[in-house]
Amino acid sequence: MNDKPGPGPTTGTLAVPGATLYYETRGSGPLLLLIPGGAGDAGMFAGMSPALAAEYTVVSYDPRALSRSTLDGPLTDQQVQVWSDDALRLLDHLSPGEEASVMGSSSGAIVALDLLTRHPGRLRRVVVHEPPLLELLQDPAPYRALFAEVRDTFREKGLGPAMARFGEGIGEPVTEEEAERATELPPEIQEMAPRMHANFPVFLENMLCPFSSSVPDLEALRPAAHKLVPAVGRQSRTQEPFHGPVARLAELSGRTLVEFPGGHLGAVERPKEFGELLLRVLA
Repeated sequence: MNDKPGPGPTTGTLAVPGATLYYETRGSGPLLLLIPGGAGDAGMFAGMSPALAAEYTVVSYDPRALSRSTLDGPLTDQQVQVWSDDALRLLDHLSPGEEASVMGSSSGAIVALDLLTRHPGRLRRVVVHEPPLLELLQDPAPYRALFAEVRDTFREKGLGPAMARFGEGIGEPVTEEEAERATELPPEIQEMAPRMHANFPVFLENMLCPFSSSVPDLEALRPAAHKLVPAVGRQSRTQEPFHGPVARLAELSGRTLVEFPGGHLGAVERPKEFGELLLRVLA
């Protein structure tokens, strides 16, 4: 482990089985772990982390195989439980023996939910923002086919056409040119843009299908459901693979669905408002 203090966050690395994780910490107080989704990394939360750090020790990180977190061996399809184990090891390293709070976005929310089902005693509260768990949908088949088509389009035609098909399929159509500019991010997280662009092949080839087809252990979740905060973006209501699974999760767990500002990338699009609500639901 190597820590480097600086004017921004404190950075460090942690060796875990099969990989070395890069992480950032800010602030002091109880630990709050932020798990990015998709092709994002620790920089995804830079817009709201300073405000959160007034009340929490905020930890964000690059998941294995993305950005500055390296694999020890060849890249293969990624597994939710392996990523969940990585998150647990970060908690044990940075806050041993203490309950922590977690917020995961998109595929990061899938990881956060798995962490809660397998290690509920380690966690105080877990916010899962729009996990695309297709198997919770009444009819997952069309979206399973869509995500497989997006992956295949990437293999055959590249990033722009793949992301354009993704946007069209979820009801947020974009042109191929707009899809190629998907990493034009707000100023607070602009430095993540080149890393995010480099991560897209890993996301499309090795994460999109295996993560979205994973099935949460709802039986194991039941005794820990009081710690769960299912969250959805206000602008995602018509996007079934994002809104549908978490709405069903709220129903099955007996929890109230909390509506956050913005859409699927609310933490990026509306960091101030997103962070303010996150603090309230964590309180």
